[in-house]
Amino acid sequence: MRDQGDIRERLEKLEALFARGATAGERAAAGAALERLQARVDLAGPVPEEPEIELQYSLPDVWAVRLFIALCRKHGIKPYRYPRQRRTTVMVRVRPDAFEQTVLAEFRMLHRELTSYFGEMVNHLIANVMRSDGDDETLEQRQIAP
Repeated sequence: MRDQGDIRERLEKLEALFARGATAGERAAAGAALERLQARVDLAGPVPEEPEIELQYSLPDVWAVRLFIALCRKHGIKPYRYPRQRRTTVMVRVRPDAFEQTVLAEFRMLHRELTSYFGEMVNHLIANVMRSDGDDETLEQRQIAP
């Protein structure tokens, strides 16, 4: 059987053909085809939802954890952690595709902005407050004696 999108497209074409049928015979043929296709769709039933599964996310720092948890809660997802898991590990029970399209997409965008902001702030503090460039490429190279 074809996928749902293809079937819906065929249904729309048959409905258009039925609506503009010039003769009674054309309308009857289109109507019969429409009924057969609709019956196939009804037999197939609704597309089953993806089951919820437990996902584990290991985040790079506490700021990312706080952002991730806030976004989960904003979207009605309850994040949790098992005993003895690291503070940067967050567990969620979700439908993976829906979670990827909503929470993770938003998290990636906001985390990128947060990282950029922190980078600018650190560079500003090093340059203006500490009066240094903080460039690690200008460090002296010392040879380790054999």
